[in-house]
Amino acid sequence: MDEQNLKPLIGLTLPELREVAAEAGLKPFAAKQMAAWLYERRATSIDEMTDLSKAGRERLKEKYTVGLTTPKAEARSNDGTVKYLFDGAGGRDVEAVFIPDKDRATLCVSSQAGCRMGCTFCMTGRQGFHGQLTTAQIINQVLAIPESERLTNLVFMGMGEPTDNLQAVMKAIEILTEPWGLAWSPKRITVSSIGNLSGLKTLLDSTKVHIAISVHSPFPSEREGIMPVERAFPVRKVMELLHRYDFAHQRRLSVEYIMWRGFNDDRAHADALARLLRGTDSRVNLIRFHAIPGVTREPATRETMEEFRDRLNALGVTATIRASRGEDIEAACGMLAGKDRANQPGTN
Repeated sequence: MDEQNLKPLIGLTLPELREVAAEAGLKPFAAKQMAAWLYERRATSIDEMTDLSKAGRERLKEKYTVGLTTPKAEARSNDGTVKYLFDGAGGRDVEAVFIPDKDRATLCVSSQAGCRMGCTFCMTGRQGFHGQLTTAQIINQVLAIPESERLTNLVFMGMGEPTDNLQAVMKAIEILTEPWGLAWSPKRITVSSIGNLSGLKTLLDSTKVHIAISVHSPFPSEREGIMPVERAFPVRKVMELLHRYDFAHQRRLSVEYIMWRGFNDDRAHADALARLLRGTDSRVNLIRFHAIPGVTREPATRETMEEFRDRLNALGVTATIRASRGEDIEAACGMLAGKDRANQPGTN
């Protein structure tokens, strides 16, 4: 059978694997065996699952494949960052970024091909929305890179808005954290969001992962000009929701704040941001803007960013300046943008 017509096993939860086992005439305990092969032993084929009966494996192969697909291309930065290209959705590819940093090894994964949010400063947002990634496509980014077993952390900060593909993202988190899956602590995972209120609440109520919120301006009208979602999800409403949760113990709340020269980098913005975040136990990541086509704003100077950081710290808000990584391969914050397959480097 053409492998393209087979269903992937990666991306399936334990209850779903029980259904697959029953369909193939296998005992219910075979689901845990399959999960171990997929997520612990990193099997690349059903034939490797030798504790399943040969007849059972043959029946599985009639409809299923492991589903791992290696990256189509890669780009390596001078700082050790690696950007990987994968099949996406709607004819568009997606990117995942591996970021080594001393004893940490972080993977930034995508959840959509493109994005519906329309943030004016983001390459992904400017290319429009092309489709949802499946849970298998999300988990494949984790399992298929050469550095997979070195990973210490994972961030949903790649292409797409995670809460706009919530079902697939929640299943991916389940696979990453359950004992039958990769058995990671949820403290190793951060989900970044523009503040989709219903999706964010579901994520907060159902998981213990860290949360990062894109703010970029504390003033609603100004934020709406760069983030149209401010109309649907006002940043003040987002902060009201976050006030209900404990970010002092079980998980962390981060605020992402890209800085532009003469736009959102003065004392008035720092003071307003501190007021907005009061009582949320959040920490602010100040991010240098990376130039992208069609955006004329310039990054804030290092000196201004340091003054902004110091002002926030003086007002009781923990703030740090995020180190820029992978800019030379367009893998830095806001720069990911899958292109037409025919235009991708390293593809036919």
